[in-house]
Amino acid sequence: MTNTDTPKNLSVLISGASVAGPALAYWLHRHGFRPTLVERAPALRDGGYAVDFRGEAHLTVLRRMGILPDLERARTGMGAMKYVNADGRPVASLPADLFTGDVEILRGDLARILYDTTKEYTEYLFGDSIASLTEDADGVTVTFERAAPRRFDLVIGADGLHSTTRRLAFGPEERFVKHLGVHCAIFTTENHLGLDHTGHAYRTAGRMVALYSARHNAEAKAVFYFASPRGELPHRDVTAQQAVLTQEFRGNGWQSDQLLREMRYAPDFYFDSVAQVRMETWSRGRVALVGDAAYCPSSLSGMGSGLALVGAYVLAGELAAARGDHCVAFTRYEQRMRAYAEGCQKMGDGVAGLMVPGSRLMATLLNRYYKFLPYLPGKNLPAKMARKAAEGITLPDYP
Repeated sequence: MTNTDTPKNLSVLISGASVAGPALAYWLHRHGFRPTLVERAPALRDGGYAVDFRGEAHLTVLRRMGILPDLERARTGMGAMKYVNADGRPVASLPADLFTGDVEILRGDLARILYDTTKEYTEYLFGDSIASLTEDADGVTVTFERAAPRRFDLVIGADGLHSTTRRLAFGPEERFVKHLGVHCAIFTTENHLGLDHTGHAYRTAGRMVALYSARHNAEAKAVFYFASPRGELPHRDVTAQQAVLTQEFRGNGWQSDQLLREMRYAPDFYFDSVAQVRMETWSRGRVALVGDAAYCPSSLSGMGSGLALVGAYVLAGELAAARGDHCVAFTRYEQRMRAYAEGCQKMGDGVAGLMVPGSRLMATLLNRYYKFLPYLPGKNLPAKMARKAAEGITLPDYP
């Protein structure tokens, strides 16, 4: 196919308005496509983790989108993370670079920046979700839970770990989602410890609870991790999720009980499995996946948002280079991204056991190890490994 061919498949439905979806909408518009984005939530989700970007691949995409200055203005500015004992006394410290990379920002702030960048030329359908997909030779008929059915040339799932698009086009979730033996919860609360651009974490056998400052110390994020061999704990039932968390952490020590009380009033409570997505292919016909829906590296990898941005850039670029020929573009997208995604996923392998060690003895040993880590020869190795994985792709310059 040559560049003189007439572009085709210009109308694209994207499911998911977190990170990969709006980023893909940005690049599709830049290349002359017409993106529509559907999001199950009634509005932008403001909560979630702090996410980080590191290395030239991530920063290059942000620069080319023109949003790097916005991220730098909203960056968390976090310093070292301290591990504390039951009395709140620091016993170990981990360097900031291991967690924050080159730029760290709250996921909700990133979502707002991406939305503001794309809202003028992207049709957003909040409070709705895809109900069915029917593909034929000319396009895809999409039915929604609320809106009337519509036709699109292509459909892209950017709807995360529990992707509806993936389930409809590829099959049940359990075929692709690998549970890593840990569940997590996070919500916004008061910075009642007066933390100054830092965080405190308390670890016991099979559990970790942390509190770190956010938005220039005006608030804080409470984070809970606990070992759970089963991956099918309540999904989307907040009351049941909070009951599980209370059962796991009541009487755990440090700030656990106070944070559990504050949890009931949190406006952005989030609870999920720590998991990865492994798939043999990321496309089927006129449907493709991007970001966590296709290759989630897990929330413990520190790679999810950067990987999603790079994936969106490559997918849109390959569609443009192929003049909308989805068969060619989806194949090239996967060829360029497969090794990179697998490298990022390796950063999530084994981390769960370090976050929530299975025994009190192991938790004590890890705390002692972290205490001496700043003085060990390999103290910078984890951060170097993360940077190497993040930079493991050469980005094409798409026309």
